[in-house]
Amino acid sequence: MVPPTASKSKDSTKPVADVPAPAAEEAADSNAKITVDTDNLDTVFSALKTLLTTVDKLQKSRQEVGDIKSLLIRLLDGELLSGEELDSLKSGVSGLSRLVKLYADYQVALEKAQPAREMLDTVLKP
Repeated sequence: MVPPTASKSKDSTKPVADVPAPAAEEAADSNAKITVDTDNLDTVFSALKTLLTTVDKLQKSRQEVGDIKSLLIRLLDGELLSGEELDSLKSGVSGLSRLVKLYADYQVALEKAQPAREMLDTVLKP
């Protein structure tokens, strides 16, 4: 009986020649090619700050309007509200219009901040 290792040819155990892998070369080249437009950097960070501020305002406004949502739904369902509930709803409706404006501002800020995503993808490549 022949041992299992004896049936292998000598060629199958030869070491592979030291040839640089194309992926390694590409990775080295991509690290050298990473550049960030520093002129655009201030614009990108400004857009990100605007987005953060807008999101903060939007969340606060949503919380304020969230308190009147159930009252507004009841009113739209045809229910009559108490005087206190109606007063609360009146003041909340002005908050609702502010929320709609802030949401529009948020959409604009989000669009302007998209170049930051590209920059992050470029700088943070694995």
